[in-house]
Amino acid sequence: MTIPSAEGATPAMAQWFALKSEHPDALLFFRMGDFYELFFADAQAAASALDIALTHRGTHGGQPIPMCGVPYHAASAYLARLIRRGFRVAVAEQTEAARKPGHTGPKGPLARAIVRVISPGTLTEDELLDAGRHNLLLALATPPGRGARGAARSSQVIGAAWIDISTGVFETATTTPAALHDVLGRLDPAEILAPPDLDLGDYADRRATEMPPSSADKARIRVADAFGAGSLDAFGDFTDEEAIAAAVALDYARRSQAGKMPRLSSPRHQDSGDTLGLDPATRASLDILRARDGGAEHTLFAAVNRTVTGAGARLLAQWLAAPLTDRRRIIARQDGWLWLAGHADAAASVVSTLRRAPDLNRALGRLALGRGQPRDAAAIGTALDVARVAADILGKAPDAPPEIATALETLRTGGRDLQALLARALSAEPPARLDDGGVIAPGFDAALDEERALCTDSRQILAGLQTEYAARFGLNSLKIRHHAQLGYIIEVPIAAADRLRERTDVTLRQGTASLARFSTDELVGLDRRITEAAERAATLERQIFTRLVATILAEPTLEAIARELATLDVLAACAHLASAGRWCRAVITDDQDFVLEACRHPVVEAALDGRGAFTPNDCDLSPERRVMLLTGPNMAGKSTFLRQTALAIILAQAGLPVPADRARIGIVDRLFSRVGAADDLARGRSTFMVEMTETAAILNQGGPRSMVVVDEIGRGTATLDGLAIAWATLEALHSTLRCRAIFATHFHELAELAETLPRLSPHTMAVRDWKGRIVFAHQVVAGTARRSWGVHVARLAGVPEPVVQRANRLLAALEKEHDRARAPLPLFETNAPAMDTTSDRLRVTLAELDPDALTPRAALEAIYTLRKLALEEDTGLGRS
Repeated sequence: MTIPSAEGATPAMAQWFALKSEHPDALLFFRMGDFYELFFADAQAAASALDIALTHRGTHGGQPIPMCGVPYHAASAYLARLIRRGFRVAVAEQTEAARKPGHTGPKGPLARAIVRVISPGTLTEDELLDAGRHNLLLALATPPGRGARGAARSSQVIGAAWIDISTGVFETATTTPAALHDVLGRLDPAEILAPPDLDLGDYADRRATEMPPSSADKARIRVADAFGAGSLDAFGDFTDEEAIAAAVALDYARRSQAGKMPRLSSPRHQDSGDTLGLDPATRASLDILRARDGGAEHTLFAAVNRTVTGAGARLLAQWLAAPLTDRRRIIARQDGWLWLAGHADAAASVVSTLRRAPDLNRALGRLALGRGQPRDAAAIGTALDVARVAADILGKAPDAPPEIATALETLRTGGRDLQALLARALSAEPPARLDDGGVIAPGFDAALDEERALCTDSRQILAGLQTEYAARFGLNSLKIRHHAQLGYIIEVPIAAADRLRERTDVTLRQGTASLARFSTDELVGLDRRITEAAERAATLERQIFTRLVATILAEPTLEAIARELATLDVLAACAHLASAGRWCRAVITDDQDFVLEACRHPVVEAALDGRGAFTPNDCDLSPERRVMLLTGPNMAGKSTFLRQTALAIILAQAGLPVPADRARIGIVDRLFSRVGAADDLARGRSTFMVEMTETAAILNQGGPRSMVVVDEIGRGTATLDGLAIAWATLEALHSTLRCRAIFATHFHELAELAETLPRLSPHTMAVRDWKGRIVFAHQVVAGTARRSWGVHVARLAGVPEPVVQRANRLLAALEKEHDRARAPLPLFETNAPAMDTTSDRLRVTLAELDPDALTPRAALEAIYTLRKLALEEDTGLGRS
């Protein structure tokens, strides 16, 4: 934004220019009394974004100054709209109290300073945040002295560090340019600090460029200093790139809070190898946390979320965004919710208790930044009460698994002294603002009680004095009131004013059309004593509250308590989900098993909401049949089947119940879902180009432990081109990647590959033709579709009947001509070379051997068999 010259500015505007120069790229909310006011280009931008009136205040350089403003008490709503529109906002507050009448100190505007800079990644207020989602600030750092481009780009290490100022999360990881988009998709950061030449793809609009430290050593020192440690090594082993990224994130966060350090956990390294790989295309395809329209309603998260706290919802979202590949951790989560499901009454009581749990971490975040209010402190006490009650309820149930037992111990013992202190110190119903008074409970501090008593006694004296004055002056209409400028005064109707003007012990202070106001020496002295007592009480109360906040922030168990409360919430939600319908605990293995029985799509089933029954389907991708070729018409349910299979993996490896009667899943390291493609015109990519890019990602990154679900590979180009691409891709999935896969297609010719690809299993969507109309059974059955039924689908879609009938006649003629005149496609000619299957036969034979069960003779025969297969591969005999 262009800032005009400050030359010739009035004192107030000179102050604005000085503050604006500190953050020229942010809108400046300039506090003026009860309003935040914006000037010049800031006002023009904000008025347009907020749809509020643009006016003018004074002149500068001979021109009117554009100005708009928002009320101080309603600022949060306006800030939320500006942040959503991508603006950063610098907030300038008055740091000097309003001057009282008769002030003899320095003249000029009140002192002001920028107290914080609000950006998408630095929010703390509940009204600006989504209770169920983390609000992450992500910093990315490339190796010192190198950019993100160049010959070594594909293998270059990128450091990543992300923080959530509102909850205290602080984690780091390393990645590569090739895997960066997986990290971005998993974290979905609100704001990204990244070098300008680093490709952020769809997240480029969230970039805020930041200067990194000059060296990794300086970065390590800065991060260690922030946590009072002698070395960053005290928190774990971090690469130089991680240290730089962590320092960038901390510096940015500190500056956004005007130099105040947010409350953050010590940095923790995350190993990306512990989580299921999900690229952005897969996340978009599966609607895990966000639907493709940007909403959150028809998502996996919405379908399974039964949590009752904001922290629990955030943890559930985190589990779904980053499913595990560690079997031990998955089973620990399953043990937790299965135990709760077995103790349904106790689980229900815990859920009722958790409903009154406040957001402990976000309350702590505001207290740490000096923006906490009395109710944030009270929230800490309430959270500790909830923790104790929950622990008592579950402590009565026997045989708790380790995950639950550890949580109960933390909830039972953590913060006991703090809980007792807050119960004594805080009033039963603390006010919303500290300035409103009445925060500290009576009896907690003797000095505060004394000042409050003086205020109370003085008010009783005032009541008695009013009665005495009314009798002394013979005026029953006389009232003693408090005036903002005059203090305590006698107020009488204007008709009775003459009676008081004649008296020497009463002084006229002010007259209006209907009232006259007088004072006495007695009232002036009483007003001074009451005011001083109230000010002393307010000062004492503020000091006590400050000490309470310091005690709260020093309590070491609060972070663990918040974490265990959130975990209990998620596990209880899982128990409720598992008990409410046909949801099962998946058997998780370290091999390549994959069997789902009667599996359902949780999002579609939730959307039906009882209006119809969802048709479940089995899916068997066991090692001997690990690639499913799925044919069938559109609208028959292929896409739903593909997605529900992928979602079952995410739920199972997140440790959650699976919507199936039975599930056995060997750990998947990467999941690829390409179901439904769209163009990307903003980057000049057609639908087919997007499809090929995503297919390339699968073929370049997949492996034997991956799962691939793809739909209609090759349909975006000419028939022969598309068939060739689909053929080659299917072969690669089967014989090169050797992964588990569901390959849905309209190329029915591919079913012939079952004769040469031993682990290919043809399946189709069941369709019935009833009196010339098709009926979709939505069932997956063995076999191959005989036709595509496209004309019938056109009729269902409402294409006019004459067009449908004409298409039917043309289809019949074309099929007859094709059967009579066309030769087989070249790819299917009998002299075409067959697929190399020797390697597969060699692996299968080797895998089926049981050395412990072989007799010497059988072992010798097995060696001859393996040698023969190896020779066939070397000489090419397996290709004949």
